[in-house]
Amino acid sequence: MFSYLRTFAFALVAVATLAGPAAAEPLKLVILHFNDWDNMESAGKVASVIAAEKGAAEAEGASVLVTYGGDMISPSLMSGIDKGAHMIELAEMVGIQYGTLGNHEFDLGDDVLKARVAESDFAWISSNVTLDGQPFPGVEGAQLIDMEGFKIGLFGLTTPDTTFLASPGPGVAFAGYTEAGTAAVAALKELGADFVIALSHGGEGLERELARQVKGVDLVLGGHDEVARVHYDGRDMLVGGGAKGEFIAKTTITLDRVEKRGKMRVVWKPTFDLIATHAATPDPQVQAQVDAYEAALDEGLGQVIGKTGVEMDTRRASIRTMETAFGNLVADASRAATGADIGLANGGGIRGDTVYAAGTDLTRKTILTELPFGNATVKLELSGAVLRDVLEHGVSGVEETQGRFPQVSGLTYSFDASKPVGSRIVDVTVGGKPLDDNATYTLATNDYVGGGGDGYGMLRQAKVVIDGISGGLLAGQVIDYVESRGTISTGVEGRIKRLD
Repeated sequence: MFSYLRTFAFALVAVATLAGPAAAEPLKLVILHFNDWDNMESAGKVASVIAAEKGAAEAEGASVLVTYGGDMISPSLMSGIDKGAHMIELAEMVGIQYGTLGNHEFDLGDDVLKARVAESDFAWISSNVTLDGQPFPGVEGAQLIDMEGFKIGLFGLTTPDTTFLASPGPGVAFAGYTEAGTAAVAALKELGADFVIALSHGGEGLERELARQVKGVDLVLGGHDEVARVHYDGRDMLVGGGAKGEFIAKTTITLDRVEKRGKMRVVWKPTFDLIATHAATPDPQVQAQVDAYEAALDEGLGQVIGKTGVEMDTRRASIRTMETAFGNLVADASRAATGADIGLANGGGIRGDTVYAAGTDLTRKTILTELPFGNATVKLELSGAVLRDVLEHGVSGVEETQGRFPQVSGLTYSFDASKPVGSRIVDVTVGGKPLDDNATYTLATNDYVGGGGDGYGMLRQAKVVIDGISGGLLAGQVIDYVESRGTISTGVEGRIKRLD
């Protein structure tokens, strides 16, 4: 139905030539997009919805693209075992054609990402990620796709915040959205693109900025903020598919050519739909593969280690904005394991995105699902003044549910998010006493945060009392903590208070 030309926006050089007659009829283009699908549970339903929508569209004579907006190979329990290889297999079964890199693609290091890209039958694309000044190995640049005589441009972008949100190697660089987007659009327009799509893993803020500042971007298919959304104001179009495969964002573009003042122009009209997958009947072949993976995990990790005495909420909207019982559990476990004054767990390190009712059995699999990154615990020594800076940074992105939000043990704090960033912390107590800026405290946290991840750069200067090699795995410490207590009854108890 269509052919494609691949170009590299880094070099702005076409590597093939287009062929195809001018379209005599309008083109109906259906784009099925999803993003932030980093675990396998929904794969059967996602595959079922995509197959049904694709079949229906093609039966009506439409062309179809299946796109992905980043964050796939990490984090999940299974990715801790096979480094995300199972997600590549499932992505191919689901039918993804083009995907851009998310920040979590870099969680496991450059070599793992290179291997996963090499294994993929679909195209990974990026116009702003380089390694030692060259396109990241195996990742392609902007795409020009010929669909029934219309030329559809497609390019990918990844948030520059990946530098501190994940673990890219020292040679990996992320160009700014405006800079890279401008170059990609120029290359595509030079080759005659009629309609240009940005495939982004940047969140709504960066994506709105891209649409406003880069002329020629017609549609932004987004990711990173994990929000199911459609924004169309008659000019800018931004679409996101939520997370975990809960929605497929369907965008239908009808393109036509009209004559105006003696010249032919391309005109288009959009329609949008967010298709929930929860009620879909899973694709049997894909579900069988998921079941096989799940059975292998259950066999090794299904032993009950304890239970919850209170409700535990690990949903993104909770764990990154407020005190939660599970956040308290993680912070308590790391503090107990190291004997630190304070425990701190970044909300972004807790990934289960679920609610456990009181009385729920906890297994090793439960804990590893919630803490899939394989982080070790470190113990640091720092001043009260630096600790205050740590908390200020932790609440600086609460409006955007940033993963830096601090779940804590051994201290309490209150904050006012209506105040400017850097002056939001109102009150802090450590061990029941007011924080002393001149005192010295010990802090237990994971090695990602302790090494400056999630923007905690101030911790790189802290004295290391216990390093990651000696500190032990955080998930293992939480498992031991649960096993030693049997029932976890610490709920939300006022460690964090929001005042605005």
